[in-house]
Amino acid sequence: MRGTSVLSWILIICLSQVAVRSQYYSYTLPYHPRPPKVTNLHFFMHEHTGVTAVVLTQANITSNNSSVPFATLVAVNDPLRTGPEPDSEVIGNVQGISLLAGSNASSTQYIEFGFNTGKFNGSSLSVFSRGEPGLAVVGGRGRFMMATGTALFNPILINATNVIMEFNFTVVHY
Repeated sequence: MRGTSVLSWILIICLSQVAVRSQYYSYTLPYHPRPPKVTNLHFFMHEHTGVTAVVLTQANITSNNSSVPFATLVAVNDPLRTGPEPDSEVIGNVQGISLLAGSNASSTQYIEFGFNTGKFNGSSLSVFSRGEPGLAVVGGRGRFMMATGTALFNPILINATNVIMEFNFTVVHY
């Protein structure tokens, strides 16, 4: 009993010395925000069904008459090109997932537009939005840090095996 009491007092004294000898300090630095930049981007996404867009899972619903099955999860890894032609220059890729969740082919998408050539090499834009004509840019990496903005898309070609989408991004970044 006496040993426990002595040990308790030793611990209390040691802990009080640590609290007395340690000091909290910090230096306040002035905040100098960088001016925002507005960048407009124009490119084309080329998707090949079954090759660059693959169905991961699909709900087992037998009463669905839609051309796009309800509750389908699709993974995408599509090239970004400078033009709608299949042999135009590749400037990056699109990677992400899309959940087709409506009878009218509406979807919710999380996709990342990555660039691997030119001025924005190593940078990317993150989009998380419903598949409406205007997608929300919610972030980015590299030159697009803290990006916000919109991405408007226009389908150029849609058939059984290929999809070509034109994208016009307006991005505010720092």
